[in-house]
Amino acid sequence: MQAEPRSGLREATAAHPLAELLDCPPETGVLLSGSARTVHLEASESAFRQGEPCAGLYLVVSGQFVRRTERLKSRLTLGTVRPGDLVELAAALGDGVHTYTLNTQTPGSLLMLPIEALRSAFQAHPPLRMRLLEELAREVCRAYIACTQNPPVSRKRRNGHATA
Repeated sequence: MQAEPRSGLREATAAHPLAELLDCPPETGVLLSGSARTVHLEASESAFRQGEPCAGLYLVVSGQFVRRTERLKSRLTLGTVRPGDLVELAAALGDGVHTYTLNTQTPGSLLMLPIEALRSAFQAHPPLRMRLLEELAREVCRAYIACTQNPPVSRKRRNGHATA
């Protein structure tokens, strides 16, 4: 009986196709595609760093990338990113500051939609921003589900208190 809610939750939080997320009127599509640029990176290079201003919304085209962040003087690996993944929705839709660093594990390339063009597209076609916000919410839900299904292992600190 519990399999149904879990499978329904997986379906509800599944990533939507990029074509659906970026569906917009032709003139807005021309604005976005005309401003898009490709960024090629070698292994161990950074596409962007935590705390830097967000230059745009990124789509992984090739290669494998890893997301890392620093929180409370600790370095955390947030996970890998593969071709087809949208990267840094939170920064592009939020305050415009990167929340993590994106490094390449293998040579790869990204398609970047510059933030200025993205903001113009949001003005011209507001449903575009809403669809991307919905995708960000699904991304947060997927991360939450992953964390609850694989809870961190408790370790003992030097002072004897357990940590996650």
